[in-house]
Amino acid sequence: MPKNAFSRFSPLAICLAASLMATPAFSHGPQHDEKEHRAPRLSLQAQASSEVQQDTVTITLASEIEGQDQADVAKRLTEQLNKTLQAARGEKGVEARNGAYRLWPNTDRDGKITAWRGRAEVLLESKDLPAAAALAARLSDHMPISNIGFSLSPEARAVEEQRLLQEAAEAFSQRAGAAAKAFGFSGYDIRNLDLGGSGTVYSKGPEMVMARAAFSADAAPPALEAGTATVTVSVQGQVALRTTDKP
Repeated sequence: MPKNAFSRFSPLAICLAASLMATPAFSHGPQHDEKEHRAPRLSLQAQASSEVQQDTVTITLASEIEGQDQADVAKRLTEQLNKTLQAARGEKGVEARNGAYRLWPNTDRDGKITAWRGRAEVLLESKDLPAAAALAARLSDHMPISNIGFSLSPEARAVEEQRLLQEAAEAFSQRAGAAAKAFGFSGYDIRNLDLGGSGTVYSKGPEMVMARAAFSADAAPPALEAGTATVTVSVQGQVALRTTDKP
C-alpha cells in the first residue's frame, strides 16, 4: 500500500473506524430472559359451575281486542292497559311494567283488511312468589294470565359467580400443575389469564302458559314453584413450563 494511502481519509473517519473496531459486543438481555423465551407455553381452560334455585318470577298478563276500526281498537286496548297498570301499582314487592304492545290487521284472501286486532301485555316481576301470584289472580278480570316464567336475579347470580371464582382458580392451578408434571416439567409460571362468566342459562323447568279463562278474580292464586339455573365461571390462560423451581 502506498505511504500516502490514508491521506484520502479525514482524521475523523479514521477515529470512528478505530472506535467501532474496539467496541465490545453486548448481549440482548439477561440469561434468564433467554431461558424464558425458550420455555414451552401451554394454553389451558378450567371452569366451575353450580345449579342455583331461581329466585324471581315474571308473570305475563295479556289482553286481545278485535274491532273494525283501528283507532277504536287502539283506544280500548290502551284504556285496558292503563287500568291494569294502575290496579297493579302499590303492591309491595311486585314490580309492574308494560310488556309487548301490538296492533295488526286481519285480511281476507284478496288482501283486503276485514278487521283490526290488538294485544297488550303487563309484566309482574317479583322475588316474592306468593305476592306476585296473588296480584295476578286479582288482576285476571282486567287481563288474564298468559305466561309464567322463572329466572335468577342478577344479584343472586353475582354472589354465586363470586363463590365459583375461587373454585375455577383452583381447578386451573390443579390442571396446570398436572400438565406440567405429565410432560416432565417441574412447575409452571402463569403468563396471562382471561376470566369469563357464562351468565345464567335458564333450565327448562317450571314454565306455565295459561288460557284466558283459567282464572277469575275470586280464583285461588296459582301455585308457583321455581326451577334451577346453571351458573358457570371459566378461566382461560397461558402458562410457561419450567424445568427448575429456581428463578
